[in-house]
Amino acid sequence: MDTRHLGQTSTLPASPEAAALDYVPNPRPGSLYLVRFAAPEFTSLCPVTGQPDFAHIVIDYAPGDTIVESKSLKLFLGSFRNHCGFHEDVTVGIGQRLVDEMKPQWLRIGGYWYPRGGIPIDVFWQSGPPPAGLWLPDQGVAPYRGRG
Repeated sequence: MDTRHLGQTSTLPASPEAAALDYVPNPRPGSLYLVRFAAPEFTSLCPVTGQPDFAHIVIDYAPGDTIVESKSLKLFLGSFRNHCGFHEDVTVGIGQRLVDEMKPQWLRIGGYWYPRGGIPIDVFWQSGPPPAGLWLPDQGVAPYRGRG
């Protein structure tokens, strides 16, 4: 297991491109199961105004040969704090990077963005159809009503 962050003092990366994600061997190879990460206080910046945008991000995936190490994922997600990007680009980009690097059996991401200009924007992406037999619980984020 080669990790850059686990058990080490790590600083927040300056950008998502500078963030290094660590992957470790799947502890249950051959088993079909779902891993969920929820980041209810995710932030990035509007690419037009530079103002902060806030979201509740939920990442579900069925591991392949590796799993993402949670501290490196936390630092990667935190690196968006000073990143300018539209909601669609940020949400889909997170999912695609994880799929490209980790190569899970399947991954979906839900970006539940708080209102900008009075309109909440929710963005959903998945890598393809889920594997047969995979339990897919609801992501558990209520439709916007002062989302809390």
